[in-house]
Amino acid sequence: MVSSPAFAPPRPGSRLWTRNFGLYFTARIVSRLGDTMMHVALAVAMLSLGYGVSGIGYALGAWMGAFALFVVFGGVFADRFHPLPQMIGADAVRCAAQGSLALYLWLGHPTLWFVVCGSVLGGIATAMFQPGTASLVPQVSADPTQANGVLRVSEGASTMAGPAIAGVLVATTSTAWIFAVDAATFAVSGFCLLALRLPRFTSGRSESMLANLREGWQEFRSRSWLWAVILIWWVLGVCVWGPLTPLGAASVIAEHGKAAFGYAEGAFGVGCVLGGLVAIRIRPARPLLGGAVAMFAFPMMPLVAALVPDLPLLMLGYAVSGVGWAFWGVQWSTTVQTQIPQDRLNRVTAYEVGGSILAIPFGQVLSGPASGVFGVRPLLLAGAAIGLGCALALILVRPVRTLVRRDTGASPSAGAKGES
Repeated sequence: MVSSPAFAPPRPGSRLWTRNFGLYFTARIVSRLGDTMMHVALAVAMLSLGYGVSGIGYALGAWMGAFALFVVFGGVFADRFHPLPQMIGADAVRCAAQGSLALYLWLGHPTLWFVVCGSVLGGIATAMFQPGTASLVPQVSADPTQANGVLRVSEGASTMAGPAIAGVLVATTSTAWIFAVDAATFAVSGFCLLALRLPRFTSGRSESMLANLREGWQEFRSRSWLWAVILIWWVLGVCVWGPLTPLGAASVIAEHGKAAFGYAEGAFGVGCVLGGLVAIRIRPARPLLGGAVAMFAFPMMPLVAALVPDLPLLMLGYAVSGVGWAFWGVQWSTTVQTQIPQDRLNRVTAYEVGGSILAIPFGQVLSGPASGVFGVRPLLLAGAAIGLGCALALILVRPVRTLVRRDTGASPSAGAKGES
């Protein structure tokens, strides 16, 4: 029915830093740097333009909502054809969208609808880009755990540097420059992906898109550890992760100024670097259990954003949160990449990403009205408590707690038997 992809992963024992991995690494990291700058820039821009917490929520929610709605189709296209062309095309669209916003900021006062429409376009493009990032890791690296650890550390460095750079640019120039730099990062990413040398991909698929969606859904639902985590992530997305940027920005900026929010986000990146380094060295036999334990550190971010202590303590709280987030991220990414058959990984990843992300726009959009009723800091404190509850839930769910590590990817014909 389905032939496996013609491209194969590198041979076991081969070195990590091949030409392909170097290009893929550069594309991921440069793009991540721009993304982390953009979130700070968008938050500051919405406040500066007078759109308030609700404006931040609408803009971020539009991006996340578009991404979540279209990412499943991105996974189908990536499995049916090849992820690289649509990833390169997505970079081109995102470069144009961010460049247009930068130009508008230089020339005048962007309307809210323009920013929201640009966010929708960026979200759709990212939905076409994201599914392929999972399936390309095993193709450019012989050791997915090591590769994911290196990527997580480096993305943490980008998360650290991006907001800090954004804070400096906001203080010394304008938010338009941040969006211009972001556009340039997507251009660099696209050129790096264009230079990748992978053997020809042939899927051999003749099924309809509906059949492909149905097959991906069956792979997703047959693994109880997978959908259980996504259900928990729905609670985390609506109550914690979604409202965190709008509410955290409003709280921190009101107390310490615009640049401080960038520094705090940069400290989160420092924590992500440390968490990724730990994940390279420590490989739990039950990866999701180990990641769940680390997630108990994540609620430190909404907690300190609510309490708004002196800047050093604020940054320390963000950094501790980043350690837990990065360690969980490495365990989760590696588990998905090694437990799912390679010829279905893009679609399952799309369901996984879409399912976990779809909740976030609800939290972002609701953050503005809810803050008017309950207040910014009470909502952040509630988010910290709910974050602890989500970490505990990960440990209590048996399929998540007991899943055993697999060091190599599932074969294209492997099913879900014994993996639920």
